[in-house]
Amino acid sequence: MAKRAVFLDRDGVLTVEASYPYTSEQITLLPDAAKAVRRLNEAGLFCCLISNQSGLAKNDYTVSQVETLHKRLRRLLKKEAGAKLDAIYYCPYLSPIDGGVNPQLSRWSTWRKPNTGMLVAAAWEHGLDLKTSFLIGDKATDIDLAHNAGLKGILVKTGYGDQVLRGTFQHSTRPDHIAIHLGEAVAWLLSQ
Repeated sequence: MAKRAVFLDRDGVLTVEASYPYTSEQITLLPDAAKAVRRLNEAGLFCCLISNQSGLAKNDYTVSQVETLHKRLRRLLKKEAGAKLDAIYYCPYLSPIDGGVNPQLSRWSTWRKPNTGMLVAAAWEHGLDLKTSFLIGDKATDIDLAHNAGLKGILVKTGYGDQVLRGTFQHSTRPDHIAIHLGEAVAWLLSQ
């Protein structure tokens, strides 16, 4: 039987928004983010981080630096609340027209949000039911990704969420729910 999942964006949802973090010291959990993830764990939902990492294609940082950041993120979640991520997916690709310069990573990809590649890969590899799953993000592309894959999309006001809601980024995206932060988003989706 396929499992329900919650897909979480990293920067601005789990961690404090920091433009292109590349050292582990630049990763700081948002208040109560670890407790929110632990609530998802306790509810038996598959927790999966999904993140665009275009800085790799721009040569701003390396794959090993991203992996180190994610190891620290996992340690922080465990230390703060005994929480865990079941999987992590990230897209290292960026098209040349959008600023990709690394010849190995500069290309269009079905993994780059709002395309569904990361979600499809996660569903295939872990037996997930996308139609009963959720995505929590702070950008319009996160909500577009949720809708493109048939998930419910929750926009949090942390990170870029407030700017999306104020229309700073002109977009017609309409989330299924708007939450102040991850904890509130988790409370809402657990009530569904």
